[in-house]
Amino acid sequence: MRLNKIRLGGAYTENNVFLAPLAGYTNAVFRQICFELGAGMTFTEMVSAKGLCYGSGGTRELLQITSEYSGIKACQLFGSEPEFIRRAAESGELSPFSHIDINMGCPVPKIFKNGEGSALLDNLQLASEIIKAAKKSGKTVSVKFRTGITEDKLVTVDFAKMCEDSGADMIVIHGRTRDKMYSGEVNYGEIAAAKQAVSIPVIANGGIFCAEDCDKLINETGADGVMIARGAMYAPWIFADIIGKPYDKKAIIMRQIDDTLAMYGERFATVFMRKMVSFYIKGMRGNAELKNKLFSAKSCQEVKEIVNSLSF
Repeated sequence: MRLNKIRLGGAYTENNVFLAPLAGYTNAVFRQICFELGAGMTFTEMVSAKGLCYGSGGTRELLQITSEYSGIKACQLFGSEPEFIRRAAESGELSPFSHIDINMGCPVPKIFKNGEGSALLDNLQLASEIIKAAKKSGKTVSVKFRTGITEDKLVTVDFAKMCEDSGADMIVIHGRTRDKMYSGEVNYGEIAAAKQAVSIPVIANGGIFCAEDCDKLINETGADGVMIARGAMYAPWIFADIIGKPYDKKAIIMRQIDDTLAMYGERFATVFMRKMVSFYIKGMRGNAELKNKLFSAKSCQEVKEIVNSLSF
């Protein structure tokens, strides 16, 4: 695909291949590694606007940034109350972040039932008020949303127009409806129609697991860029594959273990890296036995020993 920078206010992304916000995965270390591998922009895990306003310790932990990160700092917020979105965007905790992404696509039942995430697809007026509230912070704002709640009620074009009219600087469209969760075909036509309907940058999301998938999504939709979710979770080097950058898988994993340990401590790092390495070895010969060894590891050192024994 053609690599371009995306303008957000007075800043430009490194390129137009982004790492998606992934709850439970896109912590500061993982974002840093993906950025170094070629991700043009990364986002925090989704952060509750209300939780941030009420001083939730767990919420603040999601806002950590490595000292080396040099890209546009972007935080994803979710919520259904404009006032809390505004307060969160203007809070001191978000002062390091120049960009706010608003989650209007999360399909998880708990979020949906609270009227947040993809539930906002059915309430354009409230969604508009939320975007306008975020813009009051003076930060640039993007909106990540889906094509609709169900296939019989697609709202992609109308929602995209509403986002632009409400002041959004960029939109990210996951080409599936809420009821499909994370499986099923990506609706290229809906993303393409939205791209034709607005003048702000449109980023396409869904179904990218290799460079060829990325090319297809761009070619089929005409989008200005792509956002990679599960494909990066299973192989963060996908960014290097797309931009043509050399890499060493084992070195990347070892670095991630060390940096996660240094930032988050032994307990979190061991549990987290057991999970991540189990993704990285998907399809490898003897996968089941390797996973058993991984999930029996009691320390980061043990995880490193397992990784060191592998041939990638």
